[in-house]
Parts: sequence; C-alpha cells; structure tokens
Amino acid sequence: MSLVSEEFPDEVPLRAEEITIPADVTPERVPTHIVDYSEAEQSDEQLYQEISKANVICIVYSVNNKKSIEKVTSHWIPLINERTDKDSRVPLILVGNKSDLVEHSSMETILPIMNQYSEIETCVECSAKNLKNISELFYYAQKAVLHPTGPLYSPEDKEMKPSCIKALTRIFKISDLDNDGILNDNELNFFQRTCFNIPLAPQALEDVKNVVRKNMSDGVKDNGLTLKGFLFLHTLFIQRGRHETTWTVLRRFGYDDDLELTQEYLFPLLKIPPDCTTELNHNAYLFLQSVFDKHDKDRDCALSPDELKDLFKVFPYMPWGPDVNNTVCTNEQGWITYQGYLSQWTLTTYLDVQRCLEYLGYLGYSIIQEQESQTAAVTITRNKRIDLQKKQTQRSVFRCNVLGARGSGKSGFLQAFLGRNLAKRIREDHMSYYAMSTTYVYGQEKYLLLHEVLPDFEFLSEADLACDVVCLVYDISNPRSFEYCAKVYKKHFLDSKTPCVIIAAKSDLHEARQYYSLSPLDFCRKHKLHPPQMFTCNTDEAPSKDICTKLTTMGVCVKAPATCLDRFIQYRVVVGRYLAFFFFYIGISRYVFLVGRCVRGAHSAHILPLVRCRH
Repeated sequence: MSLVSEEFPDEVPLRAEEITIPADVTPERVPTHIVDYSEAEQSDEQLYQEISKANVICIVYSVNNKKSIEKVTSHWIPLINERTDKDSRVPLILVGNKSDLVEHSSMETILPIMNQYSEIETCVECSAKNLKNISELFYYAQKAVLHPTGPLYSPEDKEMKPSCIKALTRIFKISDLDNDGILNDNELNFFQRTCFNIPLAPQALEDVKNVVRKNMSDGVKDNGLTLKGFLFLHTLFIQRGRHETTWTVLRRFGYDDDLELTQEYLFPLLKIPPDCTTELNHNAYLFLQSVFDKHDKDRDCALSPDELKDLFKVFPYMPWGPDVNNTVCTNEQGWITYQGYLSQWTLTTYLDVQRCLEYLGYLGYSIIQEQESQTAAVTITRNKRIDLQKKQTQRSVFRCNVLGARGSGKSGFLQAFLGRNLAKRIREDHMSYYAMSTTYVYGQEKYLLLHEVLPDFEFLSEADLACDVVCLVYDISNPRSFEYCAKVYKKHFLDSKTPCVIIAAKSDLHEARQYYSLSPLDFCRKHKLHPPQMFTCNTDEAPSKDICTKLTTMGVCVKAPATCLDRFIQYRVVVGRYLAFFFFYIGISRYVFLVGRCVRGAHSAHILPLVRCRH
C-alpha cells in the first residue's frame, strides 16, 4: 500500500487488494502483479494455490521481532519448498520490515539463512512507514525472476556454476573470430555491440582490461581478453549484483533460464512447400568458409581430427560421425577437405534442414551475421513443376538415386565419385549410403548427391523414387545382375518423367551374357534410353567422373528427359567446334599476315608475279 500510494496508510487492512504495476513505470519494463496473503483471512489451500502461481515470493519479517525471523526458517521456507518443484524452485526475497523501529541491522542473523538456502536471492531491509527501500524491494523481486542468481552462481563456493561456465565458454569461442584464444579490441567491440547495441569507448576498453589485470595475471594477453579474463569479468558482475549484464549476454546467444539453448533459437520456424528443396545461400557459404578458415590452423585446406574437434567445441555433441569421411572428399590422410566440408553442409541442408538450422545455431550464425535467425541462411527452391514449365532451373543441388542388385558395384560407384578406387577398403560401421561432391555443368559448379538405395524394388518408398535422375547399376560379369535394373525401371520409372541412366559396372571384367530376355543394349533401344555407360573403379588412378557429370547434366536439364544427355553431348561438340573455328581463324590470320609481308616485299623487288605463282 505504501508502494502504490507513496505514503504510509493510517489504517492498515489485514490484506491488501491485488494490484498490477504497469510495465512503463518499472525499470525492467515488465508488468508486475502483486498478491498479498493474510493468515487471518485466507485458508491454507488459497495460500498453496498462490504459491504454485508465483514467479517470486517475498517473505516478510519484522526486524524487531525475533520470532518472526525464526519463522522464516521454521515455517515459511519449508512450506514453500514442499509446494514447489525441487528442480525449479521459486526465487525468494527476504524482507526485513519496520527498520525505522530499530537502530541495528538484522543482516547478521539473516546471512547464515541466506547461505543455507540457495533459493534466497537477496535480503532487503525496509520501512513501509517512511518508505525506505520500498520501490527497491519490488525492483529486486523483478530482478530475481528476470535475472536469477541461482543458475549462474554458487554462494557457498563463491564461484560460477559449471553450466554457466560452459555457456560463457561457448560465447567466448564464437566471439573469438580469429580463433587465437584472445578477444582483441575489435572482437570485444563486436561482442559489446551485439549484446548491448553500443560499442565501448577506447578508454572504457582499457579500464575493463586493467580491472582484469589487477586480479588475474593471465586474464589479459597481447592486450586482449583471455577466456579466464572473460569468465572472471562475469563473476565480478554477478558478485556485484549486476546479474542482468551476464543474463543479457546469455539470452542474446540463445540461452534460457536453465542455461539451455532455447528451441526457438535452435529450431526457428521454416515452412517448406511440397516438391521444394532447401539449399544454402551465398552468405551462408561465406560464413561457413570463415568458420573453416578460423579452424584450419595449418592452412592445408583440410581439417585434421584435432581441428575438427576444436570446430565442434561449441556443440553439445559431435555432429559428424566416421561415415562422413566416406560421404565427402578427403585428402590422402583421410581428413575432410574444404570442398568436402562444404559438401557435408550442403548435404545436411538438403536432407534435414532442421538439423542444419540447429548446427548453424550452435555456431552462432544469426549473431555473427546479425540476422534474426538461421533461416536467413537457407534458400527454398521453387517447385520442380514450375522449372519444367519454364524449362529452366536455379537450383544448385541435384539428387541421383542409385539402384541395383546386391554386389552390382553401387558402393564402388559412390566412392569413385569422391575420387577413390578399389584400393581403399571401408569398414562396415563407417559405410555411407550417400556421396556428395561438385561437378561442372555448362561452366557452372553444381552439387550432385548420389544416394545408394537398398535393393528391394517391391518396397521402394516415395523418398527412394523422388529424385532428379535415376542411375540403374548392373554388374556386367554377373548374368543375373541386369534383370533387377530392368524390373525396377519397368515398375517405377517406365512412365516417369525422371531421366534414367543405366551403368554397366565392373567393365574391366569379362562381360557375361545377361539371362534377361533382352540384352542391356536392346533394352535401352526399346525404351529410348541411352546405351549402357561403361564404368569401372578398378583403376590405378582416381576413377573418371565423366558419368557423374552426365548425371548432373540430366538433372539440370528440365526439358524432355530423353534429350538431356544429347544436350550435354551437343554442348561439348559446340564448344569443340568453336575452339576449332577459333584456331582455324588464328591460322588464317597468320597466313594472311605472312602473305602480306611477302607481297610487300615483292613490290619492292619487282617479283610480284613470282610470289603469286609460288602461292
């Protein structure tokens, strides 16, 4: 009542009416609903209901009454704890009222109680009669809800809790843009602007570093803030009651009150219409490139196991398993190359965009790029039917499903796309049913995704059939291998608009006569398919990628499927003709130049007829 009327009432009722303080008159800009309790007027059941609904509870005692102080621990705190969940205790504020009646403080008695119960946020001594600390009391109550101490700091140990240290360590690594273990002035200013919308003045930066230097010998290095210095600074904020500073930082980087990244931060809403795919846009690739460069410390354009581990330290788990090394390109040591790294991100975006958004959230994409969410990194392609209507596509990722009987050479075909021959043996638990890399079509870089489909044509799912191009693989040395390809084609792709290519694998072996009614070549002629493409990965050098380039070309082509490969061939022929014409033109020009020189010389020597005769 003193808070609302700003004066002490002459007559104090047993219970004050419920009131709501509007947001615009509170420092934290949040509406605050205050509920009074009277033991004389209300039942225990009503008290329990109010406790279950409360965000913060103020336990009021009289500083001149020892019994009321004792009742805080003997009655009120146990009662509240019984009615609240142990894992989500409501913060408590101890309020020592009637401070105008005594000259001494009750804090010596209260401090042991505060140390005993971690849910007690603070203690405020006030006087309703002379309005001392009344508005401050409710400010601390708001602060206890919005910026609780419990998740951040342990008063008993006088240090930050492990979960808080873990969250701030991730924030430090994200803010350390060059990954040198130090926040320099530019990085500190970027961090300050990101969290508080204002940069620090040069003198303010020096003051901050000087405070750390005085308290920690290794808190500042090369005139930059180390991780230890960064953590010390936040410990100092908390100890001085400036929890809101640390909470502002934590919430800006996506953390909730339990110091877990929120679902809204990790999984922002992204609606994908049917028959549309998801790809990373140019800005996303630039960001991922900066992350790669940041962790490729030896500048060998590949990520060693230690470098990859360091990159994923901002994740709560290791997102890539050992199968990744058999999904994308690696160097001779088996380390993921720059191209392989981008391919894996492209693959994740295409197959599971929600997981890609989660991964980008861990890396701090929306914060570093100053975007509202990770969805800004994703482009949703238009419906494929529209591409067919307009006879052009803007997509850069194309999917090829690879089907064939067991042992036909599908896995070898996938690995050949990554530049590997039969010399490399793969452990069964490291196998991958995907291969992703880049090809060039009409001079443009495109991503081709090869997906090995398990050989059971009776139960092929929609996902097994949904693709841009189909690759049917058979083993030329196995007389029963082609029959599977023929049956799959006739059952699922005979009337489909999806272009198909038949691969004659293991072409280095003796070709056996297939038991199917038609030979592979006659089957292709009958169904107006291109002749079987010969392929082997049993080579000393890296296998040829020509077939994969043809597959990508057929996926890019949005005209009639039967003409796609012809377009690719025509493209190469036209380019060849232009080159031939170019060199022919150069030759003629050179010839005319030489003739001109001879003619000019002949005029001077009066032997023009002789020159004409010779030429």
